[in-house]
Amino acid sequence: MSHDHSSCCGGHGHHHGHADHHTPAEGHADLSGPPEAPILVEVTRGGMVESVHRGRACIVDSAGHVLAQWGDIEAPVYPRSAVKALQAIPLVETGALDAYGLGDQELALACSSHHGEIRHTRLAEAWIRRLGLTVGDYECGAHLPTDTETAHEMIRHGETPTAFHNNCSGKHAGFLTTALHKGEPTKGYVRFDHPVQQRILGVMEQMTGQDLSQAPWGVDGCAIPTIGIPLGAIAYAMARIGDPKDLPDARAEAVTRIRRAWRAHPHLIAGKDSFDTGMMQAAGGLVLVKGGAEGVGCAVLPKQGLGIALKIDDGAPRAREVALAALIRATKVLSDEQWARAGQLLNQPVTNRNGREVGVVRAAEGVAG
Repeated sequence: MSHDHSSCCGGHGHHHGHADHHTPAEGHADLSGPPEAPILVEVTRGGMVESVHRGRACIVDSAGHVLAQWGDIEAPVYPRSAVKALQAIPLVETGALDAYGLGDQELALACSSHHGEIRHTRLAEAWIRRLGLTVGDYECGAHLPTDTETAHEMIRHGETPTAFHNNCSGKHAGFLTTALHKGEPTKGYVRFDHPVQQRILGVMEQMTGQDLSQAPWGVDGCAIPTIGIPLGAIAYAMARIGDPKDLPDARAEAVTRIRRAWRAHPHLIAGKDSFDTGMMQAAGGLVLVKGGAEGVGCAVLPKQGLGIALKIDDGAPRAREVALAALIRATKVLSDEQWARAGQLLNQPVTNRNGREVGVVRAAEGVAG
């Protein structure tokens, strides 16, 4: 990836957040360690900043130029669920989506971390039934819906959550669809060496421009591999979803269809009262966003052909949301009217038990643009 140090963020460019390094005196070990990541988010209470969240972030264009950078973006991070759009590419590219007569709703669900509302679980259930499979073919595990209202309703009725309620059930339905279409075993589809995951690894390499053969990897919450990728390369892949002009024809068509589904169904991507859905609804299709576990967030700005990626060091979702909103704001892609709808996403109130606002979660100076 080439580095263009010009900045689209009001002058906050490449050097942002880098601590000064001093050469240690002769005979003394350098105990300072790597430079500390910059503070991206502050949490206030009353007239004081009570807590801070450090992290790394960047804005990259589809040619691979880094337009703005905060902290080290070369170190690998686990992108977790923030790259589900990349993991959905084989579902379209292999012809599996069309072979089973699936459409934009299923494709959006494949890119989602849904909240387990009834509209999400019904769609997942109908999809699995169409494949001739059952919930028992899922290998993602089960958890209560992350939508509080739905979870409380289930508890009241004594219902046990199934894998359909798993926030990744759409993505896993996509994996099963691809395996069936390619004549591959469905059992073990989450394993690193399964053709489904190896195919995704190849897609990730091409989209990020990285050799990932020696990359660190771990097991995600939903049991699939998650691969360590430099933050800048993740942003680059997002930019290429926004502007796929340099991609091979079949892949460019696949990402265009994914982008259309992602844009058309913001509620399927997450759910009510969520940052991702709220941000996309306010943006009216100008920004596509996707959060992941442990403070990872990505955004695609299709009109500008830009990608954004960030990682909050302590993994806090509240910091990821505010920082991602601030980075989007810095690109100036949205109007004041759109920000009037999305304002609370940029400065999230801290409330006490009486519901009174006592502070705010906000972007740190130099990130807010």
